[in-house]
Amino acid sequence: MGENMVSRKEESLWSGTACRVAVNAVSHPIEYAKVLIQIGHEPIAPYATRTIFGRPALALPNVYKYIKYIKGVDGFTGCYRGLVPKLCSYTVSAVVCEKTAEYIESKYPRPRIEPEDEEESAEKYIQDFLRDLVSRVVGIIISHPLDVISLRMMAQFVGGEIKYSGLIQSLVEIYKENGISGYFAGLMPRLIANAATLVIVSSSTYAINKYVITDREMKSFTASTMTFLATTVTYPFLVVSHCMAVNNCGLVAGVPPQMPIYTNWLDCWAHLSATNQLKRGSSLLWRYYTEPPNLINNKPFPISTSAFYMKSIK
Repeated sequence: MGENMVSRKEESLWSGTACRVAVNAVSHPIEYAKVLIQIGHEPIAPYATRTIFGRPALALPNVYKYIKYIKGVDGFTGCYRGLVPKLCSYTVSAVVCEKTAEYIESKYPRPRIEPEDEEESAEKYIQDFLRDLVSRVVGIIISHPLDVISLRMMAQFVGGEIKYSGLIQSLVEIYKENGISGYFAGLMPRLIANAATLVIVSSSTYAINKYVITDREMKSFTASTMTFLATTVTYPFLVVSHCMAVNNCGLVAGVPPQMPIYTNWLDCWAHLSATNQLKRGSSLLWRYYTEPPNLINNKPFPISTSAFYMKSIK
């Protein structure tokens, strides 16, 4: 019976991973365009429009126009740049996370808890939260170098480079450019985002289901709703993580005038916050140009180049 249970858990793990991999593969062009937006690449000039409240504004192309632009430059297959390391990263992260959780449960088995017991159910919540937090952190750390490869492959679109191609070649290139630390570029804000999301989702789901919602069917929607809200709150950390993954990596996308060379992720956060860019890429359909006008000799220059960037190269 124990072997059957283990077998079913293995089947569930791999079937769930396979489904997620398929979804990631299909949606990759959207993710690709989103990453380019997050690192500040805006190759299409904004155009005059009005907001839903009737105010005049400058609109940027939505994600579908962006994908069309990518396809026009690199063709259909070019829309899938960086897909292989991305799928490898997700698979490694999912498997490591699951195996770590299983190890924690085997070393620290949970006591049987009656759902009516409020104090013990709170204890169960804390145990589950700590298990999920540790397993997720381990999965992210081990898979992060593959994420860095995927992001740098996508960022090559900005300058048309081919420095990062195969997995092994990219690992070597990262070491040449940044050393061992390059494999974990952007890791800290990513860990903070995932840990904060887990804290918000776990605590709010427990509190709402315990003290607010009594209907059992409605309780099943709490976690997904809170996950959406939590990822919205922690989204700026993801933008900073992606910027740091490509910053000063030998690509046009990671150096001035496209991007300043940051000393650390806090420096990146401070700059993006000052230029109102921490949420860029969060809206894929309605996007508005929010930076102040950029002028040189009273003439506009590309919006991806700001006064901050110009100062950094003087």
